[in-house]
Amino acid sequence: MNGNPLPDRGPRYTTFTGWVDRPTDLTTPLDSTLSCDVAVVGGGLGGMATALRLAERGADVVLLESEFCGYGASSRNAGQISAKPTGEPQILARVNPQLLRDLVRFAASSVRFSEDLLEQLGIECEYEAVGNVGAAVTKGQMRKAQRDARALLAAGADLKFGDQRELGLPDTFLGGMLTPAGGTMNPGLFTLGLRAALLGSGVRVFEESPVQSVQDVGSGAMVITPLGRIRAKKVVLANNAWAPELAITPQRLSRPVWVNMIETAPVERDRILATGWTSRAGLATKHNVMESYHLTPADTIAVGVRQLKIGKNPVVERISDPGVVADLTDAFRARFPSLRDVAVTKTWGGWIAMTSSRAPVVGKASKNVYYAIGCNGHGLGQAPYLGSLLADHLTSDEIHEDMMPWWQSENRFPRSLYLHNPVLRAAWLADRIGDRRVGR
Repeated sequence: MNGNPLPDRGPRYTTFTGWVDRPTDLTTPLDSTLSCDVAVVGGGLGGMATALRLAERGADVVLLESEFCGYGASSRNAGQISAKPTGEPQILARVNPQLLRDLVRFAASSVRFSEDLLEQLGIECEYEAVGNVGAAVTKGQMRKAQRDARALLAAGADLKFGDQRELGLPDTFLGGMLTPAGGTMNPGLFTLGLRAALLGSGVRVFEESPVQSVQDVGSGAMVITPLGRIRAKKVVLANNAWAPELAITPQRLSRPVWVNMIETAPVERDRILATGWTSRAGLATKHNVMESYHLTPADTIAVGVRQLKIGKNPVVERISDPGVVADLTDAFRARFPSLRDVAVTKTWGGWIAMTSSRAPVVGKASKNVYYAIGCNGHGLGQAPYLGSLLADHLTSDEIHEDMMPWWQSENRFPRSLYLHNPVLRAAWLADRIGDRRVGR
């Protein structure tokens, strides 16, 4: 792994990810002028899946990536692929029940799509179809989980509400709602597997080729990089947290948010079982800002989120804040008191794109430029699916029912009420106060 320990004794800090090493077979940067049917900007899961689907449908495709395919949120996330939709189900059930039904259907379809993709491409990424649990650590969270479960069941979701023993959760958790579709995986291996499939396809891939501008030119569009340019009939922006850095991107489309992860040393299997975590399901708490827990095949525990930090474009790569790492470590020790002696060995972080609606967005930025971004932390399954649906639209003009709810016909995005650092800090404080009231 790349990275250095900070401080001298403690977890290794890395600016990439803790899941995999960087690939060593980078493609050459774009250094000439080319023409194509579709240019895809961004080589994350969404961009790679878009390019592959377009190529399958006979399009001549060029993909441009500023670093290497799989860099960014695609390979840095918590490794939980879930059929639970984003947002607040009980609120949506009251104000927009149809949107909630759409979210439920889209989330479930995205898991099936990604599972099929793994099988079709033969990608080995330590996938365990163990489901994921929206887990409660206080009685208040348990009541919230039950209300969410009722709303989601009414919207057609497949889930089970239960207590700690019924769901096989660690004994510091009271229970929650299990979404059986999906599970956990190594997202770094997923992205590298998709990258290998992309490099073996007919798509022309140029890594280390940051896009400086995209603009409509007549019946097509021009994409400009430091050393070359692409003349394309159509362009797809799949650059997520980096999208606002291009002038053609609609204003307030999304905001970059920094998310952190830590991972422990391996834990003996009998010690894990002794905590009550017999299901191995992925866990995401019902806090205002969730804590996530992923038990890997190596019996390490990956812990994430707990705090969010809004950034500004252009985003700058960085290491994790030691204070946030300490806070995540505190969370791990509070949820697994019998494992307090287990060391945290590494930490990493990355930027994700979040939208004011907390739902994905897809549409046209201009006459010939499209976008599909903003899966709000659920991109492991949703980004490849959304990108493939957009690819189908570009080659057939049809809009799939799973894409229709997220299609933006006017590109008017409101200012977010919650994507502000003081609001997120207040949410964190409210969570910590709630933690002190365990049992009430």
